[in-house]
Amino acid sequence: MESSHVIVLPGGGYTMLSDNEAEVIAERLRSFGHSASVFDYPVHTRHPGPLAAVRAEIRRVRAAGVERLALLGFSAGGHLAGHAALAPLGEPDERVDAAVLCYPVVSMELATHRGSQDELLGPDAGGRIRAATSLDRLVTPDAPPFFIWHTAADEAVPVEHAYLLGQSLAAHAVPHALHVFEEGEHGLGLAEGSGAAEQWSRLASEWLRARGW
Repeated sequence: MESSHVIVLPGGGYTMLSDNEAEVIAERLRSFGHSASVFDYPVHTRHPGPLAAVRAEIRRVRAAGVERLALLGFSAGGHLAGHAALAPLGEPDERVDAAVLCYPVVSMELATHRGSQDELLGPDAGGRIRAATSLDRLVTPDAPPFFIWHTAADEAVPVEHAYLLGQSLAAHAVPHALHVFEEGEHGLGLAEGSGAAEQWSRLASEWLRARGW
């Protein structure tokens, strides 16, 4: 395996894995010269099941010789990618070097997009676990760099999620890029034919390349 690698985590509300956010994304990354794979994390699985599964995959990829590892996730997969990048580590080889979040679910405390919250935490989850799984509350000054993109027109996961994470990263002086495109519904994937949002994959690739991928 290459020394730099990207693991793709599709979206699907923690109930499924969306095809348009899976292998086609890894293929696009490879076309830009990146090593990439898709990880089919468990769905219909309560926290911390998905996080534990991703961390096991990170350890496996690290053991194969990867030195620089990025996670790229969509929607609920974006939440999972951010969670793996920000939650306190169990093992040093679970470290993530960069995260690319595409229209991510960030907060488990907002009233919006309760589907992912209920699936991951249960409908009766209390305030403590909601806070402990909200990405904006997990940022520390030693967090890895983030690339985030969203659309202002997203009704399923409002752009407020991306702004919350961006504000937290800024407050802790964590390097990050935040792109908000005006048009585009939720679940765009590669966003081909969707106007300005279509450039996200090139922008993310250039951002990763500048960091050694």
